[in-house]
Amino acid sequence: MSGKFLCVHGHFYQPPREDPWLDMIFPEGSAAPFRHWNERICSESYGPLAWARRMGDKGIFDIINCYEWMSFNVGPTLFRWIERAEPELYAKIIEADAKSLERWGHGNAIAQIYHHVIMPLASDLDKETEVAWAIADFESRFNRKPEGMWLSETACNTASLEALAAQGVVYTLLAPRQAEALAELNSNDWHQVDEGSLNIKEPYLVELPSGKTISVFFYDGGLSQAVAFEGLLKNGEDFWNKLSGASGEGLLSIGTDGETYGHHVEFGEMALAYILSQGATGRDDLNLTNYGAYLAQNPPTRKVKIREDSSWSCYHGVERWRSDCGCCTGGHDGWNQQWRKPLRDGLNEIKTLMDRHFFAVGKNVFNDPRKALVEYGAVLSGSINQADFFKLYFKCKEGSLQADLGWKLLSMQKWALSSFASCGWFFDDLARLEPLNDMSFALRAMEIAESTGLIGLEEKFLQIMAEAKSNEERYGSGVDLWNSKIKPQKDTSGSLIAQGLIRLSAEGAFPVPGEEGRVDWPGASVSITLESNLGSRLKGEAAIRWALESAVNTYKWEWTKEPSVISGEVQIKGIKNGYSEVFKLDQLSWKKRQSLSMAWVKRVSDNSWDRKLLPVIEYGPDIFLGYEDYQSTQIWEQKWKELWSPLVWTYLFTDVLACDDFIAFIKETGRDHPDSAALTERMSTTLCDMLHNQVFMWDKVAEVLSKAKTIEFSLNIWKLQTCYWDKAQNGTVSAELSELLGFDL
Repeated sequence: MSGKFLCVHGHFYQPPREDPWLDMIFPEGSAAPFRHWNERICSESYGPLAWARRMGDKGIFDIINCYEWMSFNVGPTLFRWIERAEPELYAKIIEADAKSLERWGHGNAIAQIYHHVIMPLASDLDKETEVAWAIADFESRFNRKPEGMWLSETACNTASLEALAAQGVVYTLLAPRQAEALAELNSNDWHQVDEGSLNIKEPYLVELPSGKTISVFFYDGGLSQAVAFEGLLKNGEDFWNKLSGASGEGLLSIGTDGETYGHHVEFGEMALAYILSQGATGRDDLNLTNYGAYLAQNPPTRKVKIREDSSWSCYHGVERWRSDCGCCTGGHDGWNQQWRKPLRDGLNEIKTLMDRHFFAVGKNVFNDPRKALVEYGAVLSGSINQADFFKLYFKCKEGSLQADLGWKLLSMQKWALSSFASCGWFFDDLARLEPLNDMSFALRAMEIAESTGLIGLEEKFLQIMAEAKSNEERYGSGVDLWNSKIKPQKDTSGSLIAQGLIRLSAEGAFPVPGEEGRVDWPGASVSITLESNLGSRLKGEAAIRWALESAVNTYKWEWTKEPSVISGEVQIKGIKNGYSEVFKLDQLSWKKRQSLSMAWVKRVSDNSWDRKLLPVIEYGPDIFLGYEDYQSTQIWEQKWKELWSPLVWTYLFTDVLACDDFIAFIKETGRDHPDSAALTERMSTTLCDMLHNQVFMWDKVAEVLSKAKTIEFSLNIWKLQTCYWDKAQNGTVSAELSELLGFDL
């Protein structure tokens, strides 16, 4: 090996938050004003990392896409949400890997175990499936095979490494305390090592019982800890000096959680951008690289034995995910985590039964049940469609009951695997969101299993979960939580139709006779037709189809409405299957009721804005007369304040004349106006659209920004800067806009 190299790795993962029936993330009150925590962390960390500012005395002189210069993995379930909800960020991440591949011959992106399960605690079947699905997801996004793969919590044993190597993974990243002994290649003279004596600046080879090998990098534990918890991100120059001082011959790498930058440490992404920019120039003879590029030039010269069942966030190995090991009491005296074992045991019990059922029933549906399950990740990633997958792996007739059974078996396995996401055990209590999410995934898997003929799973699970107790007496046992928190989330045919009816009504899209209304969620779709409308009683038909299944079920429905839109009841009867249900709308979970209320709020808010804006645009500031002598405020001040938002919009975006008293009035009113935040968002979005449009609109943008400064109206400058910077990279720059947006270009 020769030279000094640096690699910063970012682990980007959020607990899976999808509702397992509709496969979408519903509102989470604790994340407000954001809709949920994915949205909040994305705004505070993942987005800023793609557009990280470099600041000088005169303003921003550069914006860096940190993903282009650091190693990273993104959890597949998080990545899917980013692709849907934040397409511009998604594109920057994909672009970053492509640029690093061009620069170093190896991409920065590595894969991650699909559901973030603790691999040493997973069955051989689940290990193989998690790795295969992760690879399929990675290939669908980056158009290449992953060289490396992140093990959840770096939890590792020999069997886990075998699972990676069996599917062509070349390397993984571990914590230094996970190394047990070293030896030279072609030697069995082993020497014990620990975190203090291990040289983390070289890669090592692990020789596996199967005869395969895999390389392992170890990150610097002390520096990684300092980034996360010791304030190393407070100053970019101090950060660089620390890294430079710790470097030497070989590769210095640090392993960090992605949300550290911005969410846990405000402006942490700017400190990271600083050290990446220094490394990009080779300051102090320390050069940036990634693991794949370094390994290609510096293959292992020594081999390592890893500590079996070890991880990066539990000093007791992997006990944090199956026992009361003492990790994470949450600062609560007297709390324990004895609930971890029954949760693990209960999920293991039902998963074992589901696996047996899958193979027993699946042998009559699939050519090779195991291969069909392992390759199902290609369907989840979208790299193969259902029709082509069916031709390859099913042996029954398309559209048959057996075909529908096969799709259900695969969906059962998907949600059963989801229930083992590691975050369910990571924290301090059974009643937290993460264990509850894992249990909701399990309920969905049980429900699908029952529809395929496997009964009794819930009873077996609850027998074990009766032993799990929350530390807060008000929540009771695992059974109590199951009945109070988990079961009410369950969707039925009646609840799906009810949600479809309310959403169409809330969005102003309810069908008239002869037309069809349709509501699509990622996990299901409902088509609604109206037959009669007798005021408070409506009747019609509905069709339900679950995603990645083949059956379509049809129903007659009757909605008895009450004054509150989320009230009343819906009666349904199956047209072919004889199913009947009466669903009361107040039974919907809080999250789903909140989602429906948001649909109504958006429509009413947009319509209200249009109604307020139109008359103000026509006259607006022009008829706000200047004050007479001794007048200190406007007559009918309160009515003018009600129109503050459209008055500001009109003043900023039109050429209407406004007197000094008008400007003073809207400036003063805006200091504590309740519409300020909403107007800021609306205004910033419009200006970004204008910046992305033709350059001839830029003069107007500059005019709006200047006027906004005059009335002290705060815009989302970060968003506007990002929009402007992306356009400026194509060679188009406005001196006026640069100054107004705080750039030194």
